[in-house]
Amino acid sequence: MSVNPRVVHKRRATITALPLYYSGHLLKKHTEDKDFKSYYGELRGATLFLYTDDTQDTYTEKLDLEQLKSMELNSPYQRKTPTIFTLTLLSEEVQLKMDNPDTGEEWRGYILTVVKKQIPSKLQLLPGQMLLLKEALDQERRRNPPVLRPPLPPRPAFLRPASPCPSPVPAKDKPDNSILDMPSCFLDVSREEAERMLCANPEYGSIILRPSTMANNYALTLRQQTSRGHVMKNYRVSSSNSGFVIELETALTVSTLNDVLKYFLEKTEYRLQPYMASQPYDTRIELSPAPKNISITSPALKTVPKAQVAPMLRSQTKEESLPPPTKPAEGEYVVPDDHRPDEHKLKLDQLDSELRQVLRLRRESIQTASGEDEMYENQPTEKALSCTAQWTKSEAV
Repeated sequence: MSVNPRVVHKRRATITALPLYYSGHLLKKHTEDKDFKSYYGELRGATLFLYTDDTQDTYTEKLDLEQLKSMELNSPYQRKTPTIFTLTLLSEEVQLKMDNPDTGEEWRGYILTVVKKQIPSKLQLLPGQMLLLKEALDQERRRNPPVLRPPLPPRPAFLRPASPCPSPVPAKDKPDNSILDMPSCFLDVSREEAERMLCANPEYGSIILRPSTMANNYALTLRQQTSRGHVMKNYRVSSSNSGFVIELETALTVSTLNDVLKYFLEKTEYRLQPYMASQPYDTRIELSPAPKNISITSPALKTVPKAQVAPMLRSQTKEESLPPPTKPAEGEYVVPDDHRPDEHKLKLDQLDSELRQVLRLRRESIQTASGEDEMYENQPTEKALSCTAQWTKSEAV
């Protein structure tokens, strides 16, 4: 009794847990095999599941297309001839054969789209088929967004061709992500140099990440202790669209090169450590030389002009330094201060000057009023003022 195709489809979706993009009959074989074997294939995500027929709910084989390096058409596209594709993976090389060339073109379009996350530029498909292919691409991008990976480092000098193409100079304002995301044990050395460094300085570490001789690939060199002694091992790390693939017996894909290093550290139980050359330290403190004397030809120092301040009266300074005068008792005779004669003399001179000015003004006014009475009036007035001045001086003394 045949099983309902809807039930089979639901079981396959449960087992794989991946969305179905394309399915159909095809033939598959390894390059060393002679004959093709018939399968029913389902492209779910970036994995091709192969079943013996369309009623089987458990797959027989699967191909991880994330490890796909190339997909080549063995013969030109022709309407009446079968289409054979050669898929080169990291660990194997297989061939897929489709009897219908139009179906083969659809398989090629879907496989390259889910692997490269973009629709190939040259496809001989109808508009409706292209629309379905675009929907599959959008779904795959939502399910598995592209991983931001550090750019590959520049190729070592010994791996560059004789006439390399000039590479664009990076902008100065952009940070170098290759330096920021690269493990500290990455060194631009060859396999021989890495092995020599690990042997010469085992105290620095035992793992070196380096460029591979193959383009867009890396290699991991480590020095490991075994029962036979220390041995050198080299592992290849390939760059793919989904990350970095560690090419072991069972290939492993990780997101970054730091994850590659972390995987090896965990697998060796942290008995191996990344190679980091120690930086030298100074052990002596040297005294800096004394500064040299200023030469004669050195520019002369600027002379700042002194501020000009108005002179202060001596009497004001003395008044500030003297204590406040004490109030004399009633009926007591006050003797003038002998130590302040200059102050009284100044006041007397000022008073004398004022009196003389008053006399001069008075004389001028009298001469203007009456020329005859000028001598008569001036003489007693001047005599009276002179007597007043003399009396004032005697009182002050």
